Formats: sequence, C-alpha cells, structure tokens
Amino acid sequence: MSGTFFGAIADDFTGATDLAAMLSRAGVPVTLRIGVPKGPETATAFEVVALKIRTIPPEDAVAEARAALKWLRGQGARRIFWKYCSTFDSTPRGNIGPVADALMSDLDVDRTVHCPAFPENGRRVFMGNLFVGDQPLDESPMKDHPLTPMRDADLQRLLQPQVQRQTGLIAFPTVRAGAGAIRDAIARQAGHVVVDAVEDADLDVIAAAISDMELVCGGSAVARPLPALWAEAGELNRGENEPAPDVSPGRIVLSGSCSAMTRAQVGAYLDAGAIGYRLDPRDLAQDGVRDARAWLAAQDPEADKIVFATAEPKVVQAAQEALGVTRAGTLVEEAMAVLAQDARAMGIGRIVVAGGETSGAVTRALDVDRLRIGPEIAPGVPWCFAGNGSALALKSGNFGAATFFADAFSLLDKGAAVAAR
Repeated sequence: MSGTFFGAIADDFTGATDLAAMLSRAGVPVTLRIGVPKGPETATAFEVVALKIRTIPPEDAVAEARAALKWLRGQGARRIFWKYCSTFDSTPRGNIGPVADALMSDLDVDRTVHCPAFPENGRRVFMGNLFVGDQPLDESPMKDHPLTPMRDADLQRLLQPQVQRQTGLIAFPTVRAGAGAIRDAIARQAGHVVVDAVEDADLDVIAAAISDMELVCGGSAVARPLPALWAEAGELNRGENEPAPDVSPGRIVLSGSCSAMTRAQVGAYLDAGAIGYRLDPRDLAQDGVRDARAWLAAQDPEADKIVFATAEPKVVQAAQEALGVTRAGTLVEEAMAVLAQDARAMGIGRIVVAGGETSGAVTRALDVDRLRIGPEIAPGVPWCFAGNGSALALKSGNFGAATFFADAFSLLDKGAAVAAR
C-alpha cells in the first residue's frame, strides 16, 4: 500500500516527536514535518505534522490545524490523530477543544475520543481526572506552568467550555470490561468522549476499540499499539526504519523549559561537569544575545555545554512581571534560535532542546522542515535526524530522567561506536 495511511497534527514540536517515537517503536518508518509542507511531497505511511499552536489565539490554531489536515488528506491519510500534551496543556480558551471541533467538522464525524494518558511517564486518567504521578493535575507542578497553568484535573470540565459539542466519559470499569464494551460505550455517545487509562494494558484495549475511528485525540501513548493492529488487519505494510546516519560529535543543550523535571536535569548536567551559561530575559532585553554568543564561540564544540533559561517559578514570574509574559518568552526563544545557528556554524551536529516553544524556535532557525525518527532516549523522546546532517532531540519539559542530557549524547556515542566496528 502506497501513500500516507496515518496523519497526525501536533500542537507543538516536542509533542510531535513524542508521538513519532511511539509510532517508531512499532518498527514503521515515520516522517516528522516541521510545519505544513507547501505542496505534495514523497510521503511515508506515517506522517506527523508539527505545529506551534498550543498557546496562540484559538482561531489561528484552528486555521493552521485545518491546513495540516488538508495536506495530510491530500497525501491519502485515512486515520487522523490530534496530538496534544499528556498533561492537557491548554489556555482556558483552548486550543485543544476548538481544534478538535474543527477537525470533526472537516472530517464530518460526530464523535471522537480523548485519551491523554501516558502511564509510562506517570500520566493516568481515572474517572475523568488526570493525574501526574500521584498528584491530580491541578496539584502537580503543572499548576505553575508559565504559559498554561493547569488549575483543574477534571478533563470533561476543562474541555466542555472549549467545544461546541457535548463531552462524555468512558470510565475505568468500562475500559476493564474490554474493547467491545468500549466500542459500545462510544457508539452510545456523541461529541468528545474522554477515556480512562491507568496502565499500558488499558491503552492496548482502548486502541483495539478505536483503531477504525477516523479521528482520535490525545497524548501519544494510545497511538503506540495502533500500527500493529492495522498491520494485523491487513490495512498497511510496516516497512522498515533506516539506520542512523553519521553525525558530527559536537554537542550542546539548549534549555528553555522551566518545568520541575527540566530544572532537575539542568542541575544534574551541571553537577556532572557540563559548562553552563544562563540566559535571563531581563538581560536579553537590555543587552541582547551578544554575551551569550561570545561565550559559545569560546567553547570547545565537543565539550559538554548547556545554555539555559531554566529557572525556578519565582524567578520566571519576576521576569514576566518586568517584561510581560509574551516578551519574556519571545526574548528567550529568539536568543536560542541565534545560538542554535551559531552552534551549527561551529560544526556542532548534536543538539538537545528542552521545551516545546524553544524547540519550535530552534528547528525554524536551523531551517529544518523534515526529520527522520531515530532511537528513543527516554519514553517519548527520540533522536531525530535532519537532512543537513544534524541530530536533534526535542524534549518536552517534563519528560526524561534527571540524567537525560548525558543519556542522550551517550546513546548517540554508543551508536557511532557500534557502526565503526
């Protein structure tokens, strides 16, 4: 079977790589597009379009998502996935609900499911409430997110004000009753149906129940079982992944995320001996990125180094109060974009980026429009290979262990050593 079978639209770049990693686990070739391609392309069976629409005005998010859907359907996609974060990152006005509504209208479907659960990373949905680890979403560190502070754990209550259709719930007992029970429950409802999941086994059952749905919404984990189900049904051929290319050994971490996990990761990397440079939005507003560029130019390309705007919530809040939320974020993103270009000019081919907004800024600055998915560093975070010989790891703020940055470079080093034998 030729052409695209599965097409996904992701609301940020790290979320797109997260989904692509889940699909790649099944051994299928996955192409990640940075933004909507401008015309027909040579497409793989699994196409993921990464957008940067999580916090833009809802009407703009809807327009970009619709453009991505049009392109995917033009490539032949018969299954569409609306990918958002497993912590349901959303402003009060959207954009999760408005985009889901628009996709339903364009696809002419009267129901879809929402399943953000990612048990492997500690995200579980029980009786419609989202948990991060052992904490309800609104009691987790996500309550202090600088752009999308989450103040409720009830997904129906979060979703209903954002959508024009009704919301519903398929609760845990129904999920445990099996795929048939889930299908029957979906058939009895219309609109946006939230589905509970607390273990990977739940996702396997849910995937079996929804594999023939034209539109699915949620986190990446529920997509993991789908390629095998479609292959077993004879709907597609798996294909094969290509081997990882050679990448120059120069390395850098660019961290704009201020999540609790990223703060721990930055601290661990510095404690392990990495050289660091901290960006402060207030300094950038006054002096620009000149000093940071001079610092980077003086570094050994192959040394462990990190440029970070990562800071505690109180520090972030102080910068936002001084400059405004939008300007503080934009200053950091623009600085990271310039530093990424400088790093590439220095021959640095391995770049780890932490944070969705930072990832968007960096990939665009490097003029990357297509990525091939490589080995997974941590659940939901793969290395991605660009056509220009660069390797990028685009990490969602909360993903990965404390040693993630060192782990990422170690994985590529091991791959290079094996290839050299």
